[in-house]
Amino acid sequence: MPMPPDLQSHLLSGSTTVARCWTLTRRDGTVLGFTDHDRDLSFDGVTFRADTGLSARALQQTTGLSIDNSEALGALSAAAVTERDIRAGRYDGAEVVAWVVNWAAPQEREVLFRGTLGEVTRAGGAFRAELLGLSEALNRVQGRVYQAPCAAVLGDRACGIDLTDPSFAATGVVLAEAGEKRLRIGGLGGFADEWFTRGRLRVLSGAAAGLVGVIRKDALAEGLRNIELWQSLREEIAPGDEVRLEAGCDKRPQSCREKFSNFVNFRGFPHIPGEDRPVSIAVRDSNALFGGSAK
Repeated sequence: MPMPPDLQSHLLSGSTTVARCWTLTRRDGTVLGFTDHDRDLSFDGVTFRADTGLSARALQQTTGLSIDNSEALGALSAAAVTERDIRAGRYDGAEVVAWVVNWAAPQEREVLFRGTLGEVTRAGGAFRAELLGLSEALNRVQGRVYQAPCAAVLGDRACGIDLTDPSFAATGVVLAEAGEKRLRIGGLGGFADEWFTRGRLRVLSGAAAGLVGVIRKDALAEGLRNIELWQSLREEIAPGDEVRLEAGCDKRPQSCREKFSNFVNFRGFPHIPGEDRPVSIAVRDSNALFGGSAK
């Protein structure tokens, strides 16, 4: 797109008043604005803070499909990007938009970069974040995979299951924490044992609110659920925090049919030949041992 005429005229004037601005939009909806100007700027309903210590290296941009890349550098600030939020993964995959702005007339601006945050590291009271351009999405595998298990994610468009249905998800309260990955939850005794195994745990309140974990094991005992996560949420979960558990799916056709009554949307190929098919031997009698001779 051509540069806006008013900004182009300003840049050609020989005496410019330009600054750079960025917005970070986290996956939980939080929007943060930053600028390298010495005063705060505001436009599009966002205030771009000048006291955050954020800066960015020169963007490497191309006219083709090569990945635009850069880095954002900044000091960790309690009012902006905190080490605690980075450690908890709240900035993973955040959307980034960068502008060049005439700070004397903020309506004169142009988007320089749009993409997402890649790897975020922290050290010595500062952070360093990799910026990934829109063409990064071209590196992802597209299309369906021919495999026996279902390729859909429970609750997505391909699956079609409504996770707001109280049969598949419910809210409970953390009663105790046993290590970083083990929780004891009350208020969910009405579901069968292991109902939430391979499901998701969403934290609704407390310091870890907004974070999501994958459930490794779900055991029902004395009306309470003993939950073990595959990985720590990297933020403290305390007794009294409210959580939401979503049913687990093991991707098998039997579970899709019996647990969810959703076999019409099964996205796997349960009858696809396995890797041992070329060395198997056909037999007429289904009760014959593997490798037996044909009768």
